[in-house]
Amino acid sequence: MQRVKEFVGICVQDPRLHKDDHWHTHVDYEICLHTNSMCFRKKTSCVRRRYSEFVWLRHCLAQNGLMIELPKLPPWNPFFCLKNRQQVDQRMKGLQEFLEIVLQNPLLLSDSHLHLFLQSDLSISRIERCALGKTRYTVAEAIQRSRCGYAASLEDKTSFDSDYERLVFGSHEHVSDSDVD
Repeated sequence: MQRVKEFVGICVQDPRLHKDDHWHTHVDYEICLHTNSMCFRKKTSCVRRRYSEFVWLRHCLAQNGLMIELPKLPPWNPFFCLKNRQQVDQRMKGLQEFLEIVLQNPLLLSDSHLHLFLQSDLSISRIERCALGKTRYTVAEAIQRSRCGYAASLEDKTSFDSDYERLVFGSHEHVSDSDVD
């Protein structure tokens, strides 16, 4: 019997500019994962993440894998401009290379922060709490019930987190951060 070779494909694409207010904007990117690996709960997923969330992920991976040399992220640029195609392409390429290297390391593949980052639309604070077991849902439930793709269009991730808990638990009650700590 011939075994199928395991693969994990990752693509960082579709940068979008979000205007937070008159002075503040941020760019997020679509991260699409396609795999046949048993390490992943879903075989395909797409989420949107911003650069600061990649910085957070790298920090988490560094704390959890102390002996692992992590790849670098593309440098932060205070003058990053979405209209500068070269800057956008360089950053997307750097973010994709970061994820490609991370996904090749079996020790990092066991990190629940990584799986939630790639396969759920949870905010960073919810990812942290879920990974620590401080939510009413498990990592697997968060990923399985994530509406990857749909929530990316929502502007308010806090609203999504409340909606997510209602979806998961069938309850209309709001769970605040202090309820589970």
